[in-house]
Amino acid sequence: MTENTQSQAYAEFAKGIWRENPVFVQVLGMCPMLAVTNSAINAIAMGAATTFVLMGSSLLVSLLRKYIPKQVRITTYIIIIATFVTLADMFLQALVPGVHRELGAFIALIVVNCLILGRQEAFASRNTPRMAAADAAGMSLGFTFALLCLGGAREILGSGEFFGVPFFEMMGMDFEPWVIMVLPPGGFFMLGAILLVFAKIAESHKARQAKAQESDEGAAV
Repeated sequence: MTENTQSQAYAEFAKGIWRENPVFVQVLGMCPMLAVTNSAINAIAMGAATTFVLMGSSLLVSLLRKYIPKQVRITTYIIIIATFVTLADMFLQALVPGVHRELGAFIALIVVNCLILGRQEAFASRNTPRMAAADAAGMSLGFTFALLCLGGAREILGSGEFFGVPFFEMMGMDFEPWVIMVLPPGGFFMLGAILLVFAKIAESHKARQAKAQESDEGAAV
C-alpha cells in the first residue's frame, strides 16, 4: 500500500468519527439512536451489530460493484444488507440473549437504516474494498460513539448507573435518578442537547477558520 493510499484510507476512516459523524452531523439512524439507548450496554450492542453489518455489506458491495447491474443495484444492496443483519441477529441471540430481547425488532430494522444503504450507494459501490472498509469502519465507529454518548448519559441520569455499576454511589454522591431520561421523552431531550453542543462546536470551528483565513489574506496584502 502506497503512502498516498494510506493517507486516503485514513482520511476516509477519520471523517466518519467527527467531521461527517452519521448522527451528530448527518443526522442519520435516528430510529435506533432514540429507541435503544436507554442504557450503555444496549448502545454498545446496537453499535456492534451495525458495525458488523456495515463492514460486511460495504466490503461485499465493493467487491461485486462491477458485476451488479445498475437497474437492480438497490435491491441487491438490500439483499446483501439483510443477509448480514440476519447473521448479526443470530449472533446476538446466541451470545447475549438478554440484550437481544431488549433490542427486539430494532436489530432487524438495521436493514432500513439509511446510514447502511446510503454508504453502499454513495461510497462502497464506487470505491475499492480497502477504501470501502476504511469508510465503513469510520462511520461505524462514529455511529457507535454517538450511541454510547446518548446511552451512557441517559443511563447515568435515568438509573444512576453506568454499564450496570452504581455511578453516583461509586463517586460518593447522593443522586435521585431522573426516571424520564430512560423513557422516550428523555431520549429526545438528550439527543437535542448533544446536537446543540456539536452545532456550537462546529460553529466555533468555522469562526476560527474564517478568522485565520482573514488574517492570512491581510498578511498577504
